[in-house]
Amino acid sequence: MTATPLSWAELETLTDFQIDPVNGPTNAQARLRLFGQRETDVRVTLYRDNHAWCPYCQKVWLWLEEKQIPYRVEKITMFCYGEKESWYKRKVPSGMLPALELDGQLITESDDILLALERAFGPLQQGIEDPAVIPLRRLERLLFRAWCTWLCYPALMPQQERRNRGQFVEVVTMVEQALAQTPGPYFLEEFGTADVIFTPYVERMNASLYYYKGYSLREENPRLSAWFDAMEHRPTYRGTQSDFHTHVHDLPPQMGGCWENGEPQARLNQQRVDHGPWFGLPDVTYPEPATSRAEALRQVIRHRANIIRVNPADDALFDQALRCALTTLMTGAVCVPPPGADTALRYLRDRISVPRDMSIYAAKRLREALEQTAALAGTGQGTPIPTKHRRDQDPANFAKRNEVANL
Repeated sequence: MTATPLSWAELETLTDFQIDPVNGPTNAQARLRLFGQRETDVRVTLYRDNHAWCPYCQKVWLWLEEKQIPYRVEKITMFCYGEKESWYKRKVPSGMLPALELDGQLITESDDILLALERAFGPLQQGIEDPAVIPLRRLERLLFRAWCTWLCYPALMPQQERRNRGQFVEVVTMVEQALAQTPGPYFLEEFGTADVIFTPYVERMNASLYYYKGYSLREENPRLSAWFDAMEHRPTYRGTQSDFHTHVHDLPPQMGGCWENGEPQARLNQQRVDHGPWFGLPDVTYPEPATSRAEALRQVIRHRANIIRVNPADDALFDQALRCALTTLMTGAVCVPPPGADTALRYLRDRISVPRDMSIYAAKRLREALEQTAALAGTGQGTPIPTKHRRDQDPANFAKRNEVANL
């Protein structure tokens, strides 16, 4: 027996999810963070990308959240997914992100930003120039270069692919050894600056190598696995953390390309990341919150007008199809969408972005419901995700009342 899709008004009654973006948990939607302090206490403005895709922005963002420094957020368009705002280019001619204003002084380059913040507010445990942190910073850059060599350049011969993999694994072994030097899961005795510095790119390595190379960084390295687990116990990190699907499709235009090796395991992993099942992927291990479905529904309802407007399908058709998927999401009932809904639903499935739109588990639940509903209509896929750019996610397409909507 099949269900009739709920109306938007009926769906509204099924979610009471809300967060306080100003004083609540770390979240990608915030424009102001106060941590219980007064707005007059704000000395910092962080300029970061709209989509929460920029790794260097994540580094500064996580530091501010851990230190609970009150700050404002200005969201800027990255080159790979839209036209940079003219007012920002006047402020920062290079257009680079992140940038930060501290007491009216503009600072660029993420390490310079952290150094300035440390001087103003004190370090996060050991500072960026601490003798214990400096060699770990060098190790992070060594790991970054080995990752780029393996991921971002085509291997013309099989032996070159093996050599690039071997060089990366060799550096990862050094990272494992560094983590083994402390009694706990972090790079030093307590969580601090070193962990913040490693976070953005290690998270992206975990996603991209799983998808393009069939190599599971988190599963094959026990110390890094324990580090990821410890990070996920921190609400600050959870609020900035992305998932495999988001990273593997936002990285190619940022990195100049990501080269798959065509191995069977990589093919299997790609199928899993793109088409599901999404639960059980090594991108997150903390227990699913009870609010994940309600969060997904709230975010779709919040931006449904723009979601429907930018979808390639007919508005009325997609409106009904989307309500079918959300009915399944919240009730578990089978709700058959109209003919032709398969491509429309999968277009949205592929463009849910974590954490810009919602947290990891909410995104998994929404993708799952969209795919289940699309499968009832057919096998058609949505417009492919571009690899040279991400103009399909241009924030200008979602502008409403001078705000950027999600999804």
